[in-house]
Amino acid sequence: MKKTKPLKVSIVMGSQSDYKTMQLAEKTLKKIGVSFETKIISAHRTPKRMYDFATSAEEKGFAVIIAGAGMAAHLPGMIASLTSLPTVAVPCESKKLKGLDSLLSCHMPNGIPLAVMPINGAMNAGLYAVSIIATFDQRVRTALNRWKLKQTRSVKKKPK
Repeated sequence: MKKTKPLKVSIVMGSQSDYKTMQLAEKTLKKIGVSFETKIISAHRTPKRMYDFATSAEEKGFAVIIAGAGMAAHLPGMIASLTSLPTVAVPCESKKLKGLDSLLSCHMPNGIPLAVMPINGAMNAGLYAVSIIATFDQRVRTALNRWKLKQTRSVKKKPK
């Protein structure tokens, strides 16, 4: 039987159209070597699925949830209200308001902590999730430090 890595990060999004943005979180987690699972969960169209996911995420072994959504973007805040896991919001760009509607919808009242990334900030959401996991996982901390060093070294000293 093949041994699998324990699940660490759950990436969820409100619809298929958000996947183009949320793939950046997947790519970031893959580069650093953090396991994840990706699902579509709509706060409006699949509320029971959202509730069941949020209330069982911790027992399924997740350490962090990254939730992306566009337009009204209720998914991240609703999940944050149902779990004690760190939840990271990625407001996805919308057609009419270019994501400003999504960004503003992610701000929660006192008592519902939610880390909010910039519009389409899925890469940063992935890095933020990794940094949370790195506080208790030495392997992830080492991989994150290696990634940051590589990024630093990639910056040229002079323009060409």
